[in-house]
Amino acid sequence: MALVIAGERSGVGKTTVTLTLLASLCQRSRQVQSFKVGPDYIDPMFHQHVTGRACRNLDPVLTSEEYIKQCFTHNSQLSEYTLIEGVMGLFDGVTPPQPLPKLWGGANDFASTAHIARLLNLPVVLVIDCSRLSGSVAAIAHGYCSFDQKVKIAGLVLNRVGSDRHLSLLKDALEPLQLPILGVLRREENITIPDRHLGLVPTAELPQLQALIDRLAHLGNTCFDWERLLPLLTTEETRTRQGESQRNREVIPSLPHSLTPSVPHSPLSIRIAVARDRAFNFYYQDNLDLLQQLGAELVFWSPLEDAGLPKDVQGMYFGGGFPEVFAQQLAQNSTTRDAVKTAILSGMPTIAECGGLMYLCEQIVDFEDKSWSMVGVLPTTAVMGKRLTLGYRRAVALQDSLLVSAGATVYGHEFHRSRLISTPNSPLFQTYRYDSEESTGDEGWNLLPSLHASYIHQHWGDSLDIPKRFLEECCVFQLTKISCTH
Repeated sequence: MALVIAGERSGVGKTTVTLTLLASLCQRSRQVQSFKVGPDYIDPMFHQHVTGRACRNLDPVLTSEEYIKQCFTHNSQLSEYTLIEGVMGLFDGVTPPQPLPKLWGGANDFASTAHIARLLNLPVVLVIDCSRLSGSVAAIAHGYCSFDQKVKIAGLVLNRVGSDRHLSLLKDALEPLQLPILGVLRREENITIPDRHLGLVPTAELPQLQALIDRLAHLGNTCFDWERLLPLLTTEETRTRQGESQRNREVIPSLPHSLTPSVPHSPLSIRIAVARDRAFNFYYQDNLDLLQQLGAELVFWSPLEDAGLPKDVQGMYFGGGFPEVFAQQLAQNSTTRDAVKTAILSGMPTIAECGGLMYLCEQIVDFEDKSWSMVGVLPTTAVMGKRLTLGYRRAVALQDSLLVSAGATVYGHEFHRSRLISTPNSPLFQTYRYDSEESTGDEGWNLLPSLHASYIHQHWGDSLDIPKRFLEECCVFQLTKISCTH
């Protein structure tokens, strides 16, 4: 079974509804695989906390339509239920790229929740914020149902319903549409997930999270029409698709990241130090899987807590996160900062994305204008501000680097409130808005051939050459170190 949870707009409570469904299903000892549409890191953390399974991102801008189909099939085939949480409003997307992808449906909503629902041929449950609605709810529901006949609205979840009288008005308005109401969530003042400047506060910073999930699971037992919800996809088309999936399970097309490319032989395993703690936790699970499937051993460590780098590593990967929130603690761990700097200056291949880039700067200036010393490899300072830099990017490499060759085009996403007080003399990328030729400037640091530091987050699922190139450089570094000791 599979459902897409979509919203009429951003902020209607999709994540709360999704977590309530996931928590209720898991409480019933069901195996559930979740997905998230778009370039999101934090919502998938909550999914994984509930289900115990890594949530996968479905983003045709960062990967491709074919990759999404393979990723979805590969990861959902061993679970009883599959839930996809949408992004923004149902039809909110971007202008499609040129040339047009073969599998795109044709509407002006590329990379939207509707796009993914059409691509995977899955029904949509529409979440409507009813806090300021009564009769108008019918017009909203009717509009969404009729806007694109290729998107199948299977039912509604009415969120933030105020009272029994309010619910009665909503049901009366919706009755002529004969559209199933699959769930009703009342206004719950005691069920809130705190947020801050980049969205929800990550799971690792919420000590009371499990109690919240338990409340959501209890709520889900009563607020959903499970008799209608669970058998929703038991149509002939779905049974056929499930039967084909079962028959073809042994010959299912390999995911791009399940290929086994050649990596230069090394007498030792390739060990990559992956920074993962409260300050650095923005990673696509597929990227981590890719590194492992290409032969790397991932060693997770904490720049906040650990007294140095893990032993015997040949590469480093710093993802995004919230180094500005933990700048004081990062600054106080000077032994680790020095170890990172020494490793980078020695030529250890290093990837630093967004928050990772900030950590490698000389300083971070936080929201209170306090300066904190960082690693100091990059001759600049990251300053926090109110302005949000957000959007998909098309980046053209201006020079050869650790991950790309000069002239190569990569696609990524920016999401940050910091800026650098100085830019590199020889920038790594010239960047453009994804769906236009509008330049967003030059960015990315490549002071050393072994360093790739950029604000752009990349998903490597459809770009095997990037992690391959990284690990090949790690092998070269490893062999160089071995030769120097003999």
